[in-house]
Amino acid sequence: MIAADDLRFFLEVSRTGKLVAAARGLGVDHTTVGRRITQLEKASGARLFVRAPGGWELTEAGERLAIHAEAVESSLLAAAEELGSTPGRLSGTLRIAAPDGFGAFVLSPGLGNLRARYPDLKLEIVTATRLNLLASKEFDVGISLARPTIRGVVSFELAEYPLGLYASAQYLQRHGPISNVDELHEHSVIGYVDSLLDIPALRFLDTALPGVRPAIQTNNVTGQWMAAVAGLGVAVLPSYIAAPDSRLVHILKESVAIRRKYWLAVPRELQRLARIRAAHQELKELVLAHPYLEATSSTGY
Repeated sequence: MIAADDLRFFLEVSRTGKLVAAARGLGVDHTTVGRRITQLEKASGARLFVRAPGGWELTEAGERLAIHAEAVESSLLAAAEELGSTPGRLSGTLRIAAPDGFGAFVLSPGLGNLRARYPDLKLEIVTATRLNLLASKEFDVGISLARPTIRGVVSFELAEYPLGLYASAQYLQRHGPISNVDELHEHSVIGYVDSLLDIPALRFLDTALPGVRPAIQTNNVTGQWMAAVAGLGVAVLPSYIAAPDSRLVHILKESVAIRRKYWLAVPRELQRLARIRAAHQELKELVLAHPYLEATSSTGY
């Protein structure tokens, strides 16, 4: 007979890939984790993990068990949430992980309705521009620029958004108008730090402006926006950041039109929780109401 508590150890190892990291998360020593995994393998009659160079990886049997283990965990979490909350009210903490642009310019100023509806719900917004932002699964709801491929995460398209080339009016006054893409070779272009950029969707310059190398590089879009506003050069910026800013001018509208997509991700074991469903609904409404975001046809689970 499989013990439900052993599944907790199993899931932590499957998510961290290491006994020591799992032990730290569970608040026990690594020998205890190892013993519980051995106990579970005996009870299930199957080997659940193999040692690999990168850590402990699930076997085929382990992958099958993980689906059921997450369902058990999801039921327990939903029960605890329901019993621990006042009927009709949501409490606890909701952590949303998002790219820095979406987090700072869309999410942070757009959560007023969620706060008004659920004042007891504490919100955490974690932002970064890196491919592995969601890899640790230390989030309740995640937004990403590429469809997540990590195990145990349910994902759907959330929104599409346009980007364009922007420069300040002062910059264009000093350096003259820009009438075609080739002229950008004579201008200061602002972009991401290439060596730190691991998200293919953000490699705008490689596709839209081939051969143009940035003179100023930052590792986040907020820095690029501020550099463009300060008159330091031309930047590729999301319309939801640049279009409302009267200090910036949209240039080469016809010849440089870029579109990208955001994905919504939820750990499978959390998708039944009321606070996750509330956040999901709020994000969909936020996208529908936003003038520079376009809802996609697949935004629900």
